[in-house]
Amino acid sequence: MNELFPVFLKLSQLQTLLVGGGNVGLEKLSALLRNSPEAQVTLVAPMILDEVRSLASEHPTVTLHQRPYQASDLEGKQLVILATDNPSLHQEIVQTTRQRGILTNVADTPDLCDLYLGSVVQKGDLKVAISTNGKSPTLAKRLREYWEANIPDNVQELLDNLQAYRNTLKGDFAQKVSALNELTKNFTAPQKPED
Repeated sequence: MNELFPVFLKLSQLQTLLVGGGNVGLEKLSALLRNSPEAQVTLVAPMILDEVRSLASEHPTVTLHQRPYQASDLEGKQLVILATDNPSLHQEIVQTTRQRGILTNVADTPDLCDLYLGSVVQKGDLKVAISTNGKSPTLAKRLREYWEANIPDNVQELLDNLQAYRNTLKGDFAQKVSALNELTKNFTAPQKPED
């Protein structure tokens, strides 16, 4: 059973440390910025790919430090993502982040993770995250592709209309939820072919 608790983080309000500037670091930085373009990210690595530099140059909230990781890099951080090819460095950092209560993700090492970075589907304001509890990122990717193909392209219009309707509702919370449930109850029902 997947006992993970799903959350959506406001990375523009948190300080994130990304250790690693190679291909995996690029993958993680791309995912962070694709989902949260204003994410506050400090990236530290002895070697930083040109693609990482290019991506960072498009986001003023990203800071690059081309040097080895230092323990002081954790100061003021609420989230740490480790993306190097150095397992002993990852273990050392995780030991410190756990002592300090800093949430940490370690690429391709589920046992060291406090959280996983899910596969994400986004259309407008709709965002769906998919988790396989760290067991199969490939399946998560396939499910993401399925949902990207099957969520209607006009879902943003639907969301805007629902928000406008919600803003007109009167009554207490339970009454508003009831009205919205009634309005949306058929949204995901299978469509019957017309005669």
